[in-house]
Amino acid sequence: MIKFDFNKSDVVDKIDRMVRKTLSMDLVWDWPCGVAYYGISEAIGVTENEEYIKGLKERVDNYIALGLPPWNVNACAMGHCLLTLYDLTGEDRYLDTALSKIDYLQNKALRFGENVLQHTVSSKNDFPEQAWADTLFMAAFFLLRTGVLKNDKKMIDDALNQYYWHIEYLQDQATGLWYHGYNNLQKDHMSGFFWARANAWAAYTMSQVNKVLPEPYLYPQYMDVDCSLRDQLTGLKQLQTKDGLWRTILNDEQSYEELSASAGIAAAMLSNRNPLNTKAVEKAYNGILDNISEDGRLLNVSGGTAVMRDLDGYRKISRKWTQGWGQGLGLAFLTGLLKYGESGE
Repeated sequence: MIKFDFNKSDVVDKIDRMVRKTLSMDLVWDWPCGVAYYGISEAIGVTENEEYIKGLKERVDNYIALGLPPWNVNACAMGHCLLTLYDLTGEDRYLDTALSKIDYLQNKALRFGENVLQHTVSSKNDFPEQAWADTLFMAAFFLLRTGVLKNDKKMIDDALNQYYWHIEYLQDQATGLWYHGYNNLQKDHMSGFFWARANAWAAYTMSQVNKVLPEPYLYPQYMDVDCSLRDQLTGLKQLQTKDGLWRTILNDEQSYEELSASAGIAAAMLSNRNPLNTKAVEKAYNGILDNISEDGRLLNVSGGTAVMRDLDGYRKISRKWTQGWGQGLGLAFLTGLLKYGESGE
């Protein structure tokens, strides 16, 4: 258990501001919206606020009525809120749409090596035989949640296989940190940097496996997930800044502090519930809340980021704009405080 003093009413207020801001954003049916609406789904889970449910349902219903785009791996992130809406309403159309994404992932999505999902952001062959940490949130975690819902062992095994091979491809054994991407054709990590948001995608989704999967210890690949997360969080704590945050390139002191990654990493520490992470979470709490605006924006969130050629490429990514992934990961942290943290107040 992680226990420290935080103001619960302040956290609830910030969740409310962030949900309302997120629902006001013109996000289309794609991965930024998928991460953002995952955050809203988590907020619904801890507050049971009927306004949030109504707002999420209205948005998703409108998207479905307008007509949905072709699927790609990243756009499958929208499946998370569909599972939430199905759970809340029992309406089959939400589950049917989610299952159409599962059909895409199982039968149509590009794969390589040991049946590993290739990172794609469109209907094209965007990044041939590349594995990016993003895929764990957008697809593997979604596969796992759906597999548990449907009691489908094949789907669960596929999800855990994605975790296993992304760990093999992307985690540095010496530091516990994760690279941004892996190129199976070249057998390398391309520019080879420890990008913070990649580490957030990995840490957060790994921290959720034992929350979603009943009796996870009965699955051999879960042991790799558990140990990978343990070593990663150990390495990440060593790179936390004095402000309680993490830099966009974790071990580069010239890189700026980046809030979506910081929120995702801190949320993973909360979910992991290791009391040895308490001081790191407490520091992150202050740093993250200082970066939530009065109107509910998570500030200093870097824009969409490919595997850049050099350090300068990462350092120059804009952090000016409000981003769906920042809203979603910010809400994952705030809701995690209410689910897994224990306030002294």
